[in-house]
Amino acid sequence: MATRIRLQRHGRKNYAFYSIVIANSQAPRDGRFIEKIGTYNPNTDPATIDLDFERALYWVLVGAQPTDTVHSILSKEGVYYKKHLLGGVKKGAFDEAAVETKFAAWKAEKDAKAQKAADKKAAATQADKKARLDAEKKANEALAAKIAEKKASALAAQAEAEAPAEEAAEAPAEA
Repeated sequence: MATRIRLQRHGRKNYAFYSIVIANSQAPRDGRFIEKIGTYNPNTDPATIDLDFERALYWVLVGAQPTDTVHSILSKEGVYYKKHLLGGVKKGAFDEAAVETKFAAWKAEKDAKAQKAADKKAAATQADKKARLDAEKKANEALAAKIAEKKASALAAQAEAEAPAEEAAEAPAEA
């Protein structure tokens, strides 16, 4: 029986959510499966992947063929790198302890890069927020200055209108 590692679609319309499953290659996409080894949510930024690493590695080692998308997910999670390192153990290039050390170093470097990218994105978002806030403050100040100028001209016009009326009222009283 040929096994595949594939995605099984869940979720609502235009908001897909996938389970990563081991299934018979002849089974339909959302049909029967042998084992569920994780989930994949492409709707978040970055995409959320929850994977049972040991089971995924086991299935890759016994020959289950992943689809293209699942292959990319497994590569990003390091399953194929670990398989590569374990191949070195079989050939006698190094031992299990070296595999764990190399894999831990790779994982730490990958996590550091991801954290750096997340920090950079957060800083860019913060800078964008600050720029929009400054632009809004300038626009509000300009609007407040226009309103103050309009009120001042209205008060000046009202004072001019009242001044001739007072002069006219004082002129007959003097006479």
